[in-house]
Amino acid sequence: MIKDWALLGIVLLLLSGATFVGRWLQRQTSLALDQRSVNSFNSRVNAWWFFTVILGLGFFQPTLTVLLFGLLSFWALREFITLTPTSLGDHRALFWVFFFFTPMQFLLVALDYYDFYSILIPVYAFLFIAARVAISGDFKRFLERVAKIQFGLLVCVYCLSFAPALLFLKCKHMDGSYANARLLFFFVTMVLIAELLQFIFGRLFGKHVIAETVDSTRTWEGTLGGAGATAIVGLALYWATPFPEWWQAAAMSALIAVMASAGAMTLAAIKCDRGEVSTGTLIEGHAGVLSRLDAVCFAAPVFYHVTRYFFGLAGS
Repeated sequence: MIKDWALLGIVLLLLSGATFVGRWLQRQTSLALDQRSVNSFNSRVNAWWFFTVILGLGFFQPTLTVLLFGLLSFWALREFITLTPTSLGDHRALFWVFFFFTPMQFLLVALDYYDFYSILIPVYAFLFIAARVAISGDFKRFLERVAKIQFGLLVCVYCLSFAPALLFLKCKHMDGSYANARLLFFFVTMVLIAELLQFIFGRLFGKHVIAETVDSTRTWEGTLGGAGATAIVGLALYWATPFPEWWQAAAMSALIAVMASAGAMTLAAIKCDRGEVSTGTLIEGHAGVLSRLDAVCFAAPVFYHVTRYFFGLAGS
């Protein structure tokens, strides 16, 4: 219980500090700062507060946390579909995607049926989508249309569902009744910290842009420097994880940061392809819930399975 309150206190302290810095920078007009960068920093802090409230519920009611992630997933998928125009022949398949496969995925997570939710979407949903679109008789751009729906379902639903699945993951070195909630809290906190640190390192030291046509603000210095700094933060918080050694917590935190950056880059490429700069306004000051979940979606399944493979109990 002490570890739970300690982790929560540290996160709230970091949040308060980041909020103060962001508001202070917003008022410093004499420093000639790029206000778009300052506003982007503050929007990331707002997202941190938003997710902290949701994750706090995981300490008391894991099922409610799964439900909230399911709603976020539904909203993210909705935003993704708006980026990828569909034809009339896709609507029946989308009905099943939104109202059967999405809720079923999170229901299976809540029931801790790993053997089922780990294959429901990449096997059964993918096959069903292709067949259902084919049955509609609309064959124009068939592969492209099916791939859009499948990719949206994969990223927005399947990948994201592995975040709340951490609430049921059995590890060798779990301690305390809220150890799983602490693991989820640690994971999402590392994702958000990685985003903030990569943003800061990119603004301070960024010189070599990774892919200017996709994201002109994301640099190698920001990505690698932010990942290294995130590893240090993870090292300092290793006592809150099921990782018995400090270097293991640091390595897992660096992995989270790298995958978070990959998720942000991927969504940026999709948005560039569609000529879009925003996807919604669910979180105030943001380009949409999908823009804030991209990092979580990419990092969640990798973090879950690496943790399960190296630190999970046999047969879990």
